[in-house]
Amino acid sequence: MPLLEPDRYFSRVTHISVERDLLARGLTCVLLDVDNTILTRDTHEVPRDVGMWLGRAREAGVAFCLVSNNWHASVHALAGELDLPIVAKACKPSPHGLVLGMRKAGARRENAVMVGDQLMTDVLAAHLAGCKAYLLRPLVEQDLPHTLLMRNFENVILGELQPEPEPAPASCQQNCRQSERKGA
Repeated sequence: MPLLEPDRYFSRVTHISVERDLLARGLTCVLLDVDNTILTRDTHEVPRDVGMWLGRAREAGVAFCLVSNNWHASVHALAGELDLPIVAKACKPSPHGLVLGMRKAGARRENAVMVGDQLMTDVLAAHLAGCKAYLLRPLVEQDLPHTLLMRNFENVILGELQPEPEPAPASCQQNCRQSERKGA
C-alpha cells in the first residue's frame, strides 16, 4: 500500500464501527490524533457524540493513546479529562510517537490503527510505524494556516476518493436483517 493511501476513509470518528471496523479486524488499539479529529479547532471542544463513541469503544475493550504534534498544556489537560495516555510533540510523520503510543497502550503494530485527519502526518506516520491508518475528514474547516496549505496538497492526492458511507444505526441494521430473514 502506498504510504499516503489510507487503509479506510471516514467522514467522522463516530462512523467507525467499534465492532465491525475495529474489533472484527483485530484492531484493539486506536492511536488517536487530537486537533480536528476529536477536538474541534474552532470551539476546542470534544463533540458529545465523539465522547460517547470513545466511551463505547473503551467499554468494548479498545485501548487508546492520544498521539498529537501539539505541545501546549491544553492537549495534556484534554488527555487528563478523557483519562487517556498521550504522546505530545509526536513529530508526526516520524513513526517514533506512534511506536511510543503503542507501547503506552500495550499494543503491537498488528492490532493498532492510527486515526487522524491528515495524510501528511497521521497516515504517513502510521504506515511508517507499520500499522493501519484510518483517515477522517476534519471536524471543522477552520485550521492553522500551514495545515490549510497542506490540505490543498492532500486534496490532490485524495482525488475523487470519498469517505465511506455512514453506517446505519444498530437498530436499523437489526431490523433490516430480520426483514431479510422473513423474505421481505
